Amino acid sequence: MSQPILVVALNLRGRASPQTWELLSVGRRLADASKSPLVAVLAGGGPEAARELVERGADRVLWTDDDRLQELNEELHAQAVLQAAAKENPAAVLLPSNVAGRSLACRLAVKLGAGLAMDVSEIEAAGQVKRGAYSGNLVADVEFQAPVRVLTVTAMLFAPAARQAGRSGEVQELKFAPGPTRTEFKSFQAEEAGEIDLGSAERIVSGGRGVGGKDKFSAIRELAHALGAAVGASRAAVDSGWIPYRHQVGLTGRTVRPKLYVACGISGQIQHLAGMSGANAIVAINTDPECPMMQQATVAVAGDMFELIPLIVAEVKKRKGAAVAA
Repeated sequence: MSQPILVVALNLRGRASPQTWELLSVGRRLADASKSPLVAVLAGGGPEAARELVERGADRVLWTDDDRLQELNEELHAQAVLQAAAKENPAAVLLPSNVAGRSLACRLAVKLGAGLAMDVSEIEAAGQVKRGAYSGNLVADVEFQAPVRVLTVTAMLFAPAARQAGRSGEVQELKFAPGPTRTEFKSFQAEEAGEIDLGSAERIVSGGRGVGGKDKFSAIRELAHALGAAVGASRAAVDSGWIPYRHQVGLTGRTVRPKLYVACGISGQIQHLAGMSGANAIVAINTDPECPMMQQATVAVAGDMFELIPLIVAEVKKRKGAAVAA
């Protein structure tokens, strides 16, 4: 049997990373192609969380719920994963492409003498991967000479692994024995933006260069509020200083996979389309009926967004009111 594929499941503050299920989906495909087992290392979680990893595709789970792993400590988490890697000798290690995953991946690659690729968008069973380069203007093909690959996988590009109740697999406790560290966790303070998180939103309303200014983004926010959606933006809007970077959708921002994506005044540059093309339905509002976003859209509305958005908001509120009355 070939070397296993190892998925790192980070369980911080008692919550699994939503991207863990996507990693299991990718890992399962790679494991099946190479006829090797899919192993998950659960850092900071117990046997119940381990069972869910099995039900979502892992053949074997090594878990430890050591209290020191409840908050991110790169040194300690790296030690836990390295302990699992020493036991399993994986061909590839998959992590999420978030702050924790990228930071941890660097440490693992050095310690394992592995090849490293960040923000991977495609993975081939033969070992080659694709990732964005030069701010998303190019897609690079990456080949590995090292026997082990450490990869951080871009969020929202792969469907999450479905849960199969009763699926069988092996669950083992990892006897975590950490060595000395030079870092210590002090505190965690969540951002209180009062907004729906872009990465996990089912509905997103985004504005682009066509919005025309920072103050005019209030129309985008109003529509998002009416729909119960997150607020997104194109790179042009962010670069113009109209909205913070955390709202940017695209290869150089956040990759999203909502059920509904409403693009207002966004022409549809290739790096933006790559970041939201996984949406189930796309509604585009633009004065240019020939722009790429309008061609990509499920529903394309040619017109002035500042005339259309108030009408849409009024209709949404009317229907919501009727639904409540009923």
